[in-house]
Formats: sequence, C-alpha cells, structure tokens
Amino acid sequence: MSVGKTVLITGSSSGIGRATAELFAANGWNVAATMRTPETSDLGSVSDRIKLFKLDVTDQASVDRAVAEVIAAFGAIDVVVNNAGYGLMGPFEAQTDAQIRRQFECNLFGVLNVTRAVLPHMRERKQGRIVNVGSAAGRMTMPLYSMYSATKWALEGFSEGLWFELRQHNIKVKIIEPGMIKTDFFERSREVATKEGLTAYDTFVETVMPNIKAWEDAGAEPIVVARSIWRASTSIWPRLRYQPNATFTVWGRGWVPGHLYVRLIRRIFNAW
Repeated sequence: MSVGKTVLITGSSSGIGRATAELFAANGWNVAATMRTPETSDLGSVSDRIKLFKLDVTDQASVDRAVAEVIAAFGAIDVVVNNAGYGLMGPFEAQTDAQIRRQFECNLFGVLNVTRAVLPHMRERKQGRIVNVGSAAGRMTMPLYSMYSATKWALEGFSEGLWFELRQHNIKVKIIEPGMIKTDFFERSREVATKEGLTAYDTFVETVMPNIKAWEDAGAEPIVVARSIWRASTSIWPRLRYQPNATFTVWGRGWVPGHLYVRLIRRIFNAW
C-alpha cells in the first residue's frame, strides 16, 4: 500500500491520458493508469509511481475489478479522471445503429460505469474529485461530429447534475472542455462512418474533412489539457468547467447570436 494521493485515469495509453499520468507522477502522486491493453504499453517504465491496470470502460465487471485492484494497491482513490473516449465521424445517415451505440457506450456510459464504481468509496471517505474530460464539442457542434457531440453534450448534463448531488458528500465534479489538441485522434481514436451506395454526402465530406484535420494539426499539445486536469484536481477554487485551448470557442457560443455563430462555424470548415 502506497502513501500519498492517488489518481485513477482511464484511457491512459496515449494522448491526453498519457500526458496526464506523467504530469501527476512528476508531481508526486500515485498514478493508476488504466487502459484496455496494459501489456502493450511502456507507460509503467516512465515512473515508479505509475502502475498499469486493465480496464474497459464499457464493461462494468472490468471497471469494478480495476477499481478494487487500485484501492488494494494504493489504499484509496482521491481523483478519478474519466478520459477514455474516441470520435465517431461522418454523416449521420452513414452511421449504423451499432456504431452509434458503441460511441455512447464508450464516451458516455463508460463515464457512468467508472463513476458508479468509485462513488461508494469516495462517499465513505467523505472526499474525492471526479474530473470528466469532455470537449468544446460538448458546447458547440462541428460538421460530421453529430454523434460525437451528442455524447459530449450528454456528458455536460450528467456532470453538472452530479455536481449538485455530490457537494453534500464533499466530492467535487469538474468538466474539462478541450479545443483541438494534437494527439493521434485522427489516426488512432477516430472512426469515420461510410455506407455503401450512399454518395450524397461525398462532396461535403471531401470539402470539410481537410479543414477539420488542419484544425487538429494546429491544435495544442496534450500537456495543455493535462495541466487543466491537474488544476481541476488540486485547486480549491470552486470552478466547474475548464476550457484548455477553447476559451474563445466556448465564450463565443454564449455571447454571439446563434445564427451568426453557426455561420462562423460553417465558414471556418467550409461547410456550405
């Protein structure tokens, strides 16, 4: 059993999850870095404070087992970072029911599964933090992101509602809303839906996709989000939402008239 604070991070194999694990370890925390295939990761060799655990957020039994193993290894869980997720892109009409359900199972129900597993532990200790990694796409929507945004909008509602419920138990809830980040999202964590015989959206997709990719390439490094997660996990300030690399995007949604905001998004991505 280790001494010190412990963070459990889902989706730690790469990108934001890995950067967050490394940052917490560098700051002296015990890190339970969870992923579906820990046997393929070298993250555990980065620091002796990082321990890998097998966890599939879409499998409640896997989640429950991993949470129990983390508590046994470190004695407690102080912070949970719900980071695991991927992006389903493409026209809605091209997306199958199975693809849509997988998107919600991972991005939304996966968060619910992990949160459900850790809450009894945190309530018993009368302390804890749940940090949910959403997206700027949870406050606005880009073309071809309809289902991805749907999961992130739902995550916003869940997180805010949970914030009210858990204050009485001294458990804080935080939402991270990153803008475009330079990760392997386009190569590793993205699924583009297509449908045989459906060509009505081809021109639109061919026009918009390069602009989305260009935005991603110009995005911030994952460490920018990791630092926001760190602040959300450690700060005493009663703040609910953090927008790394997305402050202007989220601010604009709240202050720019709706018809002008949508027109701006269309212009940025050439989605005419």
